[in-house]
Amino acid sequence: MKTGKRNIDIFSLSFLDCICCGFGAIILLFVLSKFAEPVVLGELTEAFSSRIRRMEKELADVRGKARSLDREMTTRVAQLSAEEKRLSRLQGDLSDLQGAFAAARDDARVQNIIQGRLARARQELTDEMRRLLKGAPPPRADSPVGGIPVDSEYIIFIIDTSGSMQANAWGLVQQKMRETLQVYPRVRGIQVMNDMGRYLFPQYRGRWIPDSPARRRAIVSGLGTWRAFSNSSPVEGITAAINTFYAADKKISLYVFGDEFSGSRVQPIVDAIDRINGADSHGGRRVRIHAVGFPVVMEKTSQPGNTGQRFATLMRILCRRNGGTFVGLNGTRP
Repeated sequence: MKTGKRNIDIFSLSFLDCICCGFGAIILLFVLSKFAEPVVLGELTEAFSSRIRRMEKELADVRGKARSLDREMTTRVAQLSAEEKRLSRLQGDLSDLQGAFAAARDDARVQNIIQGRLARARQELTDEMRRLLKGAPPPRADSPVGGIPVDSEYIIFIIDTSGSMQANAWGLVQQKMRETLQVYPRVRGIQVMNDMGRYLFPQYRGRWIPDSPARRRAIVSGLGTWRAFSNSSPVEGITAAINTFYAADKKISLYVFGDEFSGSRVQPIVDAIDRINGADSHGGRRVRIHAVGFPVVMEKTSQPGNTGQRFATLMRILCRRNGGTFVGLNGTRP
């Protein structure tokens, strides 16, 4: 038996087959990966493009909302600035009013004391005065001043605030207001309304304005800027004044300042006032009605039956029937 070592050839056919198979597998994997890569890249590209488009649209929406919010913020900032200026102005006005109110209150307190002393002094007759007045008829409480009875303790002004009055006679209106108040040195209450029943001082709606020199000045001053709507007819104001302020224990006088009556008929108005301002058992009315006629319309036209003449006719009748006096002025200048 012959023995010996067998030579092994590493580069045999089997080895080469294995090597070729391995390289073939690698090449196949490489080919397969390169074939699928464009498909994957296309899908990824489409997905990213779609996402980019969606984000661009969202960005455009966000930018639009941001511009809208910027505009709104600019508007709000402007409004805030305006409100701050208005608040500052109102705070200044409040300070002025508080100061004026404090001064007026002190002034009113002093004036009340002085007027109270004067009233007591007038009422206390000396022996000499009694001797001189002995046998003379006692003065009447309702003695007229310039033809106007001044026995009332409460007075209401009803003023035509129409454009014709404002433009042509407003300075004279303020003057006649001052003169009328001077006729009443002291009353218990005052009120000022326009011919539509609107108040000069809305805070005193339905209430009497307490009388004092400071408040009288405020009334005359307030007329300067009063621009209430008017239909140039005193009927509504007279009706509102009687219905609101009449009281059996109060003596009240109405003063109607006007230049025209826009209604067409006088008698229905007279009848309506008679119903709400009825007479008592002695013939006295609930309130007196006085009137001052400003010839604004009459100065512009002399045609018979115009609104100025109708006002004079109406108020003469109302004043005569309601215990008052009608005064017709001959000019519109103070």
